[in-house]
Amino acid sequence: MANNYYIIDFDSTFVSVEALDELCRIALKNSPDKKNRMEKFSSITNKAMSGKITFADSLEQRIKLLDAGKDDIDKAVKLISRKISKSVVRNKNFFRKFSDKIIIVSGGFKEIIVPIVERFGINATNVYANSFTFDKAGKITGFDKRNVLSGSNGKINQIKALKLKGTINVIGDGYTDYELKKAGIAHKFFAFTENIERKIVLEKADHIAPSIDEILYVSKLPMSISYPKNRIKVLLLENVHKDAVEIFRNEGYSVETIDKSPSPEELSRIIKEVSVLGIRSKTNVSGEVLTHAKRLISIGAFCIGTNQIDLNGCLMKGIPVFNAPFSNTRSVVELALGEIILLIRNIVDKSSNLHKGKWDKSAASSFEIRGKKIGIIGYGKIGSQLSVLAEDLGMEVYFYDVVDRLSLGNARKCQTLPELLKKADIITLHIDGRKENTDFINEKAFSYMKNGVIFLNLSRGHVVDIEALARNIKNGKIRGTSVDVFPHEPAGNDSGFKSPLQNLPNVILTPHIGGSTQEAQKDIGNFVPGKIIDFINSGNTFHSVNFPELQLPKFQNAHRLIHIHANVPGILAQINNILAAHKINITGQYLKTNELIGYVITDISKKYNPQVIHDLKMIPNTIKFRVLY
Repeated sequence: MANNYYIIDFDSTFVSVEALDELCRIALKNSPDKKNRMEKFSSITNKAMSGKITFADSLEQRIKLLDAGKDDIDKAVKLISRKISKSVVRNKNFFRKFSDKIIIVSGGFKEIIVPIVERFGINATNVYANSFTFDKAGKITGFDKRNVLSGSNGKINQIKALKLKGTINVIGDGYTDYELKKAGIAHKFFAFTENIERKIVLEKADHIAPSIDEILYVSKLPMSISYPKNRIKVLLLENVHKDAVEIFRNEGYSVETIDKSPSPEELSRIIKEVSVLGIRSKTNVSGEVLTHAKRLISIGAFCIGTNQIDLNGCLMKGIPVFNAPFSNTRSVVELALGEIILLIRNIVDKSSNLHKGKWDKSAASSFEIRGKKIGIIGYGKIGSQLSVLAEDLGMEVYFYDVVDRLSLGNARKCQTLPELLKKADIITLHIDGRKENTDFINEKAFSYMKNGVIFLNLSRGHVVDIEALARNIKNGKIRGTSVDVFPHEPAGNDSGFKSPLQNLPNVILTPHIGGSTQEAQKDIGNFVPGKIIDFINSGNTFHSVNFPELQLPKFQNAHRLIHIHANVPGILAQINNILAAHKINITGQYLKTNELIGYVITDISKKYNPQVIHDLKMIPNTIKFRVLY
């Protein structure tokens, strides 16, 4: 960087706000006309930044609206210090190391700018900005009109006066920043979009930079992270909660959302440049789709089930999958309980009759749930919580699970499925959607059930033979049914739906909404992105459904090497032999394996020969390798 200079704007670039606007907001805090004056102030700022009025005119107009003093400036500095652009904060070491080559040029004011940038090692002598004028009481009376930056073409004239010898790069968000390139003074203009995008500025840019990381990356300068976060592309499908979108964007990732579930062909086409894929239950991520996912780092299932994902295919490509095993449990349980009560009281048909104008007051086919036997098939997170609440309501609880589970409360485990089916007055299904569970409840299973049983399926559509279910409703074997999941579900809300269960008596059909409450979706929208970001930033795989689980300590002043490989003997030895050959000190190392892959995390001291990266990648049976720092 010997002859490279970086001219950096302050407002909406070094910091995420317009400093003069913030000062105005503070000064007008108690003004009865605050709203109108602030709107006018911001409008003038935007016109100047878009090149619609000259900067000199905008400055003159804004200062006239300003009613501030030195105390307000101190408050503004304190406030704006907390609003420094995230990627600037992340790369504080860069600013300190190359402070002599970094020049802040701004139409803003030194009184605000200098105390903020000095914390990043940038000397006041490298800050070129306007200055306020004050009266004896410390009130702002105007600005120094002799300052070249207060007039039209101020930045151009200021940079000319500096007579810099070398390559001049300009980083900014406004039209006045672009004008330096237009005037032939600057060699390259980076349109900085971390905080705001101005179309007219983007059209003029040599390079659009969503972060300082991006600029350092393309300039081959030292970064605080190994890869610009804005280059990590996140695709969120099936109307994932807005919190997830916000979390990924706040992390600096590029986020695209699609409300529906794409077809396998469409997904194969759009996944090619995607780094993180977020889905719910409808999108099928098959092995074929994965062959097109050349950049995929991780998949987030914003639900409990993961049978729609080829987990082993992801594993062998070094792609960890994260889900939300706890987030919507309560929502599903509450729906199940509510529907059990509605069905056993025959409320569905009673309500339907009233809508048709038929008054049918009768206690026939209407019962309490107290004292009834509930049979829970699948005693995982949902089944076990349902067990506790059902017992609290006075029900006798029986459960069946192929996995040995500890019973909660007075729940009794059945050794076989037929045993449970014969006992229960109410049967509710909460099993996973693995292929082996197809038609888990079939005609034979229905034959074991009591006459007049209540039956619910809130798990997966294909685990019940839907035609057999319809027959047993029609013949009276099943007195009430609730189904939330179906063998074939529409891709989106604009598609039609048909089922043999439609228009049958005492049947509740819901469109796969067991976990679709605002609380559950919000919780999922926060939980899953957190796990994915933690994996990208540190290599943690805790709570992954397909990867060896490692919960790692934070690392500082080191590089973290992530090596994913087929689980064959000798890989760890080869990794350490390469590090030893390059005289690299290991500060920490962690290994976890499963039957298919090994996952090695190695923390090494800062300095190393880049050849070591090549050598580690070339180890036979390496699946994926990346560096974090």
